[in-house]
Amino acid sequence: MTTVELDYSSDGIVRLLRTPPEQRSLSWLKDALQQAIMLELATLPPYLCGWWSLLQDTDSGKAAARAIRVIVFDEMSHLGHVCNLLTTIGGSPRIADESVLAPYPCPLPGGVRPAINPDLEVYLGGLTKDSVEMYSQIEAPEEPLAQFAHAEETFASIGLLYTAILEAFRVHQGEIRGTRQVTKSMEHHGEGNSLFPISSLADAEKVITIIKEQGEGTEKTPDNPFPGVAGELSHYYVFREIFRGRKLKKIQETPPKWDFQGDPIPFPNARPMGKVPKGGWANDPDTVPDATARAELDKGNVAFSEMLRSLEEAWKQDRPEDADQHLGDAISHMFALKGPALKLMDMPLPNDPARRYGPEFRFVATP
Repeated sequence: MTTVELDYSSDGIVRLLRTPPEQRSLSWLKDALQQAIMLELATLPPYLCGWWSLLQDTDSGKAAARAIRVIVFDEMSHLGHVCNLLTTIGGSPRIADESVLAPYPCPLPGGVRPAINPDLEVYLGGLTKDSVEMYSQIEAPEEPLAQFAHAEETFASIGLLYTAILEAFRVHQGEIRGTRQVTKSMEHHGEGNSLFPISSLADAEKVITIIKEQGEGTEKTPDNPFPGVAGELSHYYVFREIFRGRKLKKIQETPPKWDFQGDPIPFPNARPMGKVPKGGWANDPDTVPDATARAELDKGNVAFSEMLRSLEEAWKQDRPEDADQHLGDAISHMFALKGPALKLMDMPLPNDPARRYGPEFRFVATP
């Protein structure tokens, strides 16, 4: 049996995927789901920084802000779905724990290496061509429909992890208990965003399909099969459109083929948030914040930490009404993140006045 440590910087996902399918026990499945929680958590802060940095002073800025907002809420729903997958088989999500959180800048957790860029570094910064490229590499499917550079080697990827999780659920479907499930209606954010109880294999198959296809699309189409509005693309292709500066267009029916040959998309304007250094702004002598900036950073870090604590508590509750209260608290803390973030993005860095501060998303332990 393979066991993996609960540590963001470990190669836990790689080792889990190397375990032969016939040895993937219930313990293996719980470990894999906790690693998936770490993955979902790692994507949210970079996307939030990009979204909040956008200036909606042009049509392309407004469109990009809407698109990234949709993706952020999809990713939050994915986190909830994975937590429900873990608790339905008797596990307990670890969320409010520094060891499971991304120490930006860093790779993806567990040794995940996207096929398009195995050396991907995930960081916190404003929306730029580089950051949009990073976002699309995070979401990239194994075989993109409109991306022509493929790696010859097969790497441990997000898609491979979820495929392995689904296969393990099929083996261990008798362990699905429907315990400690959190429900939340969020259809206004998209067809796949509402959290619902996982009480059968069919439920597990449904949520894993939602997670994979909202992010990657399918083997046949780049469209999001679970959209908020008609014609919405999966996350990978949304980011590629912004990066390429062109709408994705179907250029051939048989066999189907797409390329970025549609209408031009001017790159949106954004606040020039700098890249957060390892360990936070204060950890670099050139970017030590003054008292005003430090106060806003502290507000954001506390709100982030309280959000994580509330989320973890939600999935500890046996009674749905208790879970609802903690989930509501988490949502309130999430909205409290934006104010400090926007104030920070107006504060110049001392070593580079053309760049700005931004949120750190650092975990603050309770006293």
